Amino acid sequence: MLDSFHLLHPFVLLLFPLFVLSALMLKQAKESYYIPHFYELLPHMSKKYYLQEFLKWAMITSMIVALSDPVMNKTLKTRKSNSVDIVLALDTSGSMSTYGFNEKEYKQSRLDVVKNVVQNFIDARKKDRIGLVVFGTRAGVASPLSFDKEAQKNILKSIYIGVLGKSTALIDALVSSIGLLKNSKSKSKIIILLSDGEDSASKIPLLFALKLAKKYHIKIYTISIDKSYSDMMQVIASKNGAKNFEVLNKKDLLKVYETIDTLEKSEVQYNTLHVNKHIYFYFLFVSLLCALALVPSIKSKGIL
Repeated sequence: MLDSFHLLHPFVLLLFPLFVLSALMLKQAKESYYIPHFYELLPHMSKKYYLQEFLKWAMITSMIVALSDPVMNKTLKTRKSNSVDIVLALDTSGSMSTYGFNEKEYKQSRLDVVKNVVQNFIDARKKDRIGLVVFGTRAGVASPLSFDKEAQKNILKSIYIGVLGKSTALIDALVSSIGLLKNSKSKSKIIILLSDGEDSASKIPLLFALKLAKKYHIKIYTISIDKSYSDMMQVIASKNGAKNFEVLNKKDLLKVYETIDTLEKSEVQYNTLHVNKHIYFYFLFVSLLCALALVPSIKSKGIL
């Protein structure tokens, strides 16, 4: 976007009136002879004379403008997106095979409902990197942090109940999730930990996991599918400035992910950059062309 044209050294333009005064007052002295009616015998000034005068003053004007350093000022708007790095930690233990979580499709397992809701959440976070961790008896990274949403949705489809064992290594999964985020440069790093049971297989103590999360400034949202197992999940969320959500059905789960989506928005910043483009070269080029066009007339007068 072009904002303005200005001269960095406008005082140089004062040279122009000096040239005009010189042309008017310092004319070349010549011997003169008075011959009556001789003027009528001479041809009037030709077009060639006017062209030479135009070229001379165009050369002088362009040269003076070039010396004043003309500048085009452009304003550029740059967009910077502060994306959120998110790790989705999903329980694939045996209890996730329980039916009845989706009232409209009773025989759909808890894990199938979760996969469906999580896919929608991934679609909604277009500007963010997302990682996937799944856990049963042990925890594993299903996808590193990535912008490739289609690949992650395909990975989700391939996850099944018991893929990493029937038990629940909830804290181990939390540590694996922290491992994905610890080197992240994002200003906002979050883990969404979903489970329907108490930890029954982790080898890492909870206190160690919480200290790690605090060290790397990671916020942990927890989603408890069964109220009776929510104590540990509440502790994890409260120690990291986040929140524990308790859900009883698919409708509740949808609302939870929508709430988190609202709470953890990606930031877009707009910065204004001013750029000065020096264009004196164009005026020098015009001045040079005018000078070259004047060379034949100077030669014809015997000056060169």
